[in-house]
Amino acid sequence: VGPNGAGKSTLLKVLSTLTRPSKGTATVLGLDVIEGAVELRERIGFISHNPLLYPDLTAEENLEFFAEIYCIENPKQRIHELLDAVELDHRRLDLVRTFSRGMLQRLSIARALLHDPALIFLDEPYSGLDPHAMDIFDGLIASIRKGRTFVMVSHDLSKGLELCSHALILAKGRIVLHQDKALIDEDEFAATYRETVGLGVS
Repeated sequence: VGPNGAGKSTLLKVLSTLTRPSKGTATVLGLDVIEGAVELRERIGFISHNPLLYPDLTAEENLEFFAEIYCIENPKQRIHELLDAVELDHRRLDLVRTFSRGMLQRLSIARALLHDPALIFLDEPYSGLDPHAMDIFDGLIASIRKGRTFVMVSHDLSKGLELCSHALILAKGRIVLHQDKALIDEDEFAATYRETVGLGVS
């Protein structure tokens, strides 16, 4: 978590190889984000408030495109499994531009899971979702959580603290606080977060 402009989305983009760092180094799953970018992309998924889908393709065509990129074995079976899991199998032949915000987000989860990644980055995944869509999203994440690591950026402190095992506050590109959930006092954490909004980056 952190105020607008703190560097949260930039950090996720660097760690997921979508943006090259301007200086310094970063490693994810033991791989350098520059030197090992190709191998790293095979092991991570990315879910954003921007669903990263092609609006003029159907749901099935979108997943077929990404399945080809990742050289997925038995792509039709994998696509069917995922569309069923995100409750979109009945819309598999519909153009993505006809989907609601919640449906787009559910399809973006299917896209991110196609290659069974060990690590999933989530950048404001709840942005624009209504309460029902949020509940569906929570259920999907819970169903795939075992055996995977998630790194999520959120403005929703209560949601973030509910889901996390560790929490980190970022401001001006620097770590202000990093705590194990078991040690977090929610009131103190919220107070520290509020203080970061006054650091000239809101």
